[in-house]
Amino acid sequence: MSALLELRDLNVHYGAIHALRGISFQVGEGEIVTLIGANGAGKTTTLRAVSGLLRASGGSIEYRGEKTAGLKPHKLVERGLSHAPEGRGIFPNLTLRENLQLGAFLRRDTDGIAKDMERGFTLFPILKEREKQMAGTLSGGEQQMLAIARALMAKPKLLLLDEPSLGLAPQVTETIFRIIEEINHQGVTILLVEQNAHLALGIAHHGHVLETGQVVQSGTGQELLRSPEVRKAYLGE
Repeated sequence: MSALLELRDLNVHYGAIHALRGISFQVGEGEIVTLIGANGAGKTTTLRAVSGLLRASGGSIEYRGEKTAGLKPHKLVERGLSHAPEGRGIFPNLTLRENLQLGAFLRRDTDGIAKDMERGFTLFPILKEREKQMAGTLSGGEQQMLAIARALMAKPKLLLLDEPSLGLAPQVTETIFRIIEEINHQGVTILLVEQNAHLALGIAHHGHVLETGQVVQSGTGQELLRSPEVRKAYLGE
């Protein structure tokens, strides 16, 4: 399987803080790869570096066979990389439909945009019922669904998801994870950062454990679920 994304010896600094210390991993085309680790381990920093929101201080990121250094985030979006950030980042004073339209702001194919909006409504039927509502009035779960549906409006090959279950009830979280699997089955590669290690590893082809900006353990999702260290540290056993 060819690597859609490859990080090699990636380093990121926030001022004097060395946030990522030489991390390396690949995301194969068609995979779900998950990053787990405690708060401050460098998971969100990794996604922000991949989507061009942070500059690397060393190492390289290759996306679709080309180094991404110096590319602005919107250029990466044009090349099929979409990021649904932690905290959702929706526009509360716009309607749900307007939020979705903004997700397609780089596209000109009117028919395709309409089709992808329908696809979003098929994945998340509750959004169809709420399409004229102000996004700020949606529940937390609905806002998270909107954030994912909006990221899909850019027609991504690679979707970065940061903490999709944050602050959500278990039942809503399970729904979101079922839909993440469905999106993956439709051909979208996913790099997932998630605090719910059990659910994340349960759907992941591969996983990496981050501690203080370094990858300390890697394996298939199932291998990591069985790992005594992972079970003790992240699965509360």
